Formats: sequence, structure tokens, C-alpha cells
Amino acid sequence: MQYANKKYIPFQPVKMTNREWPDKVITKAPVWCSVDLRDGNQALVTPMQLDEKLLMFKTLVDIGFKEIEVGFPSASDTEYEILRTLIEGNYIPDDVTVQVLVQARAELIKKTFEAVKGAKNVIIHFYNSTSTLQRKVVFKKDMDGIVDIAVEGARLIRKLTEEEVAKSGMNIRYEYSPESFTGTEIDFSIRICEEVMRELGATKENPVILNLPSTVEMSTPNTYADQIEYFCKNLHNREAAIVSIHPHNDRGTAVASAELAIMAGAERVEGTLFGNGERTGNLDLVTVALNMFTQGVDPQLDFSNILEIKNIYEKCTKMHVHERQPYAGELAFTAFSGSHQDAIRKGYDYMENSKTPYWEVPYLPINPADVNREYEPVIRINSQSGKGGAAFVLEHACGYRLPKEMHPEFGAIVKAASDAYGDELKEQQIVELFNKEYTEFKGKYTLLQHRFTELRDMDGTTETRFEGYINENGAIKMIVGSGNGPIDSFFQALSSIGITGYEFVNYHEHAISRGSDALGICYIELKVPGNGHIFGVGINANINVRQFRVYSVLLTVRKHTIRRRKVSI
Repeated sequence: MQYANKKYIPFQPVKMTNREWPDKVITKAPVWCSVDLRDGNQALVTPMQLDEKLLMFKTLVDIGFKEIEVGFPSASDTEYEILRTLIEGNYIPDDVTVQVLVQARAELIKKTFEAVKGAKNVIIHFYNSTSTLQRKVVFKKDMDGIVDIAVEGARLIRKLTEEEVAKSGMNIRYEYSPESFTGTEIDFSIRICEEVMRELGATKENPVILNLPSTVEMSTPNTYADQIEYFCKNLHNREAAIVSIHPHNDRGTAVASAELAIMAGAERVEGTLFGNGERTGNLDLVTVALNMFTQGVDPQLDFSNILEIKNIYEKCTKMHVHERQPYAGELAFTAFSGSHQDAIRKGYDYMENSKTPYWEVPYLPINPADVNREYEPVIRINSQSGKGGAAFVLEHACGYRLPKEMHPEFGAIVKAASDAYGDELKEQQIVELFNKEYTEFKGKYTLLQHRFTELRDMDGTTETRFEGYINENGAIKMIVGSGNGPIDSFFQALSSIGITGYEFVNYHEHAISRGSDALGICYIELKVPGNGHIFGVGINANINVRQFRVYSVLLTVRKHTIRRRKVSI
């Protein structure tokens, strides 16, 4: 590829010295127009069938789109059919405007007006190519010839509109696109748009939508913003125009281009769900809208059930939403890194403890629950995960709130399992691993019966006596011990059968269910012979605390005596 780049002509930026858009902030949503059923559909390997188009249209309406480009009815019978079905089947709500695309050619314009009959609100969107390259290579016309095409199309559209409105009272609005705006001399773009506005009789009360498409993305997003701002500042009769944008994603910067263009003065945005469209796609409206949402701006579009929208999109288009797609991708909110998991867990804890009204969780720009993603994809476990990640999964899967001191031990167990497995551990695998390691194993000791007796001396001191029976590998033995409390007396009893050297360190417990038969879980930390530490877990009915503690201590001792060296899942 050496020197191959020399054949490409660098894009010439707009000469501006007083640009204002860098200091602007997006404070409100633009007018949104979905072009899924036209631009998106025409780019599909297998275009949508009628039932899929109807489902997509309903979904777009449910999301909140008030302007929807439904097709190119003059281009094919199938495009004509979907429009007629929408109209005759009363699928179009009164507050939704359907938009139809047509080239600035007389025969196509006439057919388009036939197709929209009976609709209540319609935008006639017409276009012709204006770029330097297309004038030279495709149309072989000068600027005046290109202007003539646009003006003649506008003249016919206005005539047919006036006739139709007189007959039916239909609400018809106009949209004009100088196709390949980004490759058109900026002053020529202004000239042709002004000619079209004049021919259409644009006024402040009845403005024309001027759509400025990045039909092919040719420059950095800041240059597109310069083009939009220059256009807005230099267009005569600016108040009679609604400036619209239609970015494509050839350079991978459609979202940035759209956001900067809005800052530069654009009032309306065309795009598709998840960026479906020709070549590398259209602007992804989901990302732009939810980006606004994360900045406290109401996007006026509802993506609160984004996974359902994603499923419908994939069903209708046969396209796959990438795992790393912002907001909707399977991995959009997922952290595998241990440090990221720890920060996220601490963020959730901070939110709960501080009762802050703001979303303040590191690494998550939006609350996954706001788009119905909940916690499940946030922290996922593989060999790269940290000690707190598995604890986070357990808490949300089962309600187990492992004490912080226990995280390293269980984290090491999970890491060893993940290394052995060679892949990500699913939630259920982590739960099963926990139960296998802490609550379900069988050992040499089983507590059968026991009781406590408290003896109070005349001086007020209290001694606790433990009496019970323990099964040691099938042999039933009575154990007795006295101490300054239930745990101490139990340790003294265990020493009578040679279980010595254990020291109680810490204890935590909490309920994991509600009601009269509620279950409790407790976590015991013991110092073991050899100066190490080990944790044990007990789950039982929420019985007398001291009984629960003794039960859990024995489980911990039993675990220590048979501690697994090899972890399996």
C-alpha cells in the first residue's frame, strides 16, 4: 500500500473564522425522522416483506417517531404496496406523518402523488444529486443544469400539492435534499436550496425541510458541523426552512457528525435503528437519542425496552446487532476486568447507601435498568475477573451478600474454575460452584442433637454449657464443653474428640427469604491450625442465632478437613 494514498484528494474544509458550534450544548431533542423502511430496507440483502414492514412501522410509532419515511413508492410495486396498505388499513396514527422519497423527475413525482392519496399527513421528499463528482461523472451537467432539475421538480410538486389539497384537504409538506451535500460546494448548496424554497413558496408559517445529507461521509465530523453552521448563517429566508441532516457512516463517525451538526444549527435528524443502511450504514438514532438521555436531555423517544426493540429489528431485517453496539449490544454494559467490576460494585453500594438522586456508577454511563437491561450483563466472570465480581453475581442471583473478607477466597475458587473451564462462567455455574464449595459437600462430622444450658453465678457471670451428639464417620459420639458463650462452649466440646486449634474470627448473617419459614444464611470465618483462615457458610431456617452459629462453625470445620485442592464445575 506504500504511496497508494497519494491518489486520494484531501477534503477541503469550509473557511470559517467565527464558528460558534464548539461552544454550544445540546439541550433539547431535534425532530426525529426514521428512514428504516426506506433507506434501511433498501440496503438489506433480503428486503422486508409486508408483514415485517408493518411490524417495523408499528414499532417505530411505539418508540415515538412522528415522522417516518416509508419508502420510494414510485420505484417499485412492493414500495407502492406498503404505502397503500398503511393508508387503507388505517395503520397511520393522526399525529404521525409518513414521508415518501422521490427523485426530481416528472413521471416519478406523479406516481408518488397517486400513492399517497388518502393519507392525512404526508411529506413529499424529493432530491437530485448536486456534488461536484456526480455533476462531472454521472450527469455531465453544469451547476445551472442541476438547478433546473431541482426547480422543475419543485414546480410540479407544488402544482400537484395545490390540486390535491383543494380536493381532499390533505396536509402535504415539502422536503428537499441536495444529494451528496457533503461533496457539493457549500455556496452552490445554498443557491440551489434557495431556488427550491422560492419555487415552493416557503414561509415562516409553512417552512420547507432542507435535508443536508452526508450521503457519503467524506470528512471529519467537525467539518460537517462547519458546513451546517455556514449553511444556516448564509441561507436567505432562514426562518422559512427547517434544516435537517442525514448522516451516513462511511468513516465510522456518523454519531459524532450528527451531534456536532445539531450543535451547529440542525433542527431535524434522519437515521435508522442501530444504523442500518447502505454500505456501512446510516446514523444510529438509538445511540444519538440515548447519548442525549445520559446528559439529562429528554430525547422524546422511548428506548426503555431496548431488548424487545432489538429483537424486532433483528427479526424484520435479518441483521444482527453487534455485541459491542452501544446500549443494546449483549456486552454493552459488561465488565470482565477485575478493577472495573470492583468499581461498579462499589458504585452500586454507594448509590444504595448515599440515596443520591443521580446515577453515579463508574464505567456505566447509563443505568442499565433504564433500558431494561438490569444487572445481569454488567459483571461477567472469566479468568480476568477480580475477587469481587463473583460476589456481585451471587448477590443478584441468590441474594447472598458475601462479607468483603470472603471475596478473595471465593474469587480464587472461581478463577481456578474459569482457568480450568477455559471460558466465561455463567451465573448458574457460579451459583453451583458456591454451593458445591460451601453448602453441599459431605465430611466426616455431622451434628445430630445438641442443647445449650446457661449457668449464672452469684457474681453475675454466665457460663454456657454445650451438650450434643456428633457423627464422626458413622460413629456417634457425645461431646460436652463449657465456655463464655455458645461458640466458645462448642469449641471446647469439639476439643474432646480431638478437633483443636480453631479460633473464631468473624460472623455475618442475613435473611435470604421472607415469611414464617424464611431462610437465613451465615458466613463464618475461622483461624485454622497452621495460622490460615477459612470461611464456611450455613443456610437454614432462621432459627435461634446461637444454634445457627454452631451449625455454621461445624460446616466450616468440616470444610477445612476436606478442603478441595482441585476445583471443578
